[in-house]
Amino acid sequence: MPALPSLPRMQPPGTEFLASRYADASTLEAFIEAATKNQEFWRGVHRLTRVEEALQERARALPGAWHLLCLAEDWCGDAVQALPVVARLIERAPSIDLRVLRRDTNEDLMQAHLTRGTRSIPVVMVLDEAFREHGWWGPRPRLLQAWGYEVGPTLAPADRSRQKREWYARDRGASTALEVLALLERAAFGGAGDSSDGVAGA
Repeated sequence: MPALPSLPRMQPPGTEFLASRYADASTLEAFIEAATKNQEFWRGVHRLTRVEEALQERARALPGAWHLLCLAEDWCGDAVQALPVVARLIERAPSIDLRVLRRDTNEDLMQAHLTRGTRSIPVVMVLDEAFREHGWWGPRPRLLQAWGYEVGPTLAPADRSRQKREWYARDRGASTALEVLALLERAAFGGAGDSSDGVAGA
């Protein structure tokens, strides 16, 4: 995913701001249908993604109402791999919904969710019924993110991209589902907070 210039991190936005942005955001289905890049890839991943029933039931059992507000762009391979998994995780939980905003037209919100000073996506924010933020996840599962920091820089770009795709294929969304569910559970039962390095709870 292309790196953009480092920006200073801002404080998390207030509830009125987040409620307004959420109201303007798209469903994942609408985001995919509006995609101008990788649309068939998005459609394929969205159609084929599966999440274990036990994880879906844990999401369904969470108390309260929750909103997942995501920052993404259609060209981002990590977003293609992650957002359909998150959507499938919560599809049986009527008290949890998901909306997507484009990063490049929401720079103020992006600046409040930087990963090591960069505008890496996707970002998945967990908001309660009153649109208070309880933490965020992104841009990749912890193991892949650690690999990207430690091993990725030693590889040629083509090899790095290939090995990342292979990791996602082996993982089949399991790490993303588990990490986002864990963040939701911490938010619902107490103890959640946002992350300074971009992977919530790390």
